[in-house]
Amino acid sequence: MTHTDTDTDTTTGLLDLGPQTRIVARLAAAVRDDRLADGTPCPAYPVRTLLGHLTGLAVAFRDAARKDLGSTTDTPPTDAGPRLGPDWRTELPRVLGELAEAWRDPAAWTGMTRAGGVDLPGAVAGAVAADELVIHGWDLARATGQQYLPDPAALRATYAFQSAAVDEPGRGEIFGPVVPVPQDAPLLDRTVGLSGRDPGWTPPRRP
Repeated sequence: MTHTDTDTDTTTGLLDLGPQTRIVARLAAAVRDDRLADGTPCPAYPVRTLLGHLTGLAVAFRDAARKDLGSTTDTPPTDAGPRLGPDWRTELPRVLGELAEAWRDPAAWTGMTRAGGVDLPGAVAGAVAADELVIHGWDLARATGQQYLPDPAALRATYAFQSAAVDEPGRGEIFGPVVPVPQDAPLLDRTVGLSGRDPGWTPPRRP
């Protein structure tokens, strides 16, 4: 099975999360220790908490792909992210790589699994994983002043997922109100707006 940096697999049609996980890993690697307390577009998540959340979700969606259900797949998405461990600079890229590899198995996209304490089809869980990686990648890049170019295939999947979820009854428990964005705006800005974030967000000026 071959995978590219910009497209779904040509034989299965499944999204390769590897390019996006590598982008998130690069963003995390560039975060300086003195930025860990900085704010992010998620008001309750300073950078350190966002990095802890990314670590936890990578483990959860890795296990969801493997159908290895248990404590890691049962934590509700509204719960606070795990504390950032002292070895996060090696742990986060490792679990991101394991997440990508787990979703390369076509079986991950079939049948039922669980993530965030919710039972859902494997294909939906894969779309949620892509959404988490793209949106929180944007959060991390904006909070730390880094350029952000998400994987195009993951971005398209996230936009489709967010568009379909706009009218879902439980949407408000996870996402904020949609931020209106012009239809001719870049796809990333429109996707970020659908997630309840202001695409123009910038971090407060540091003293």
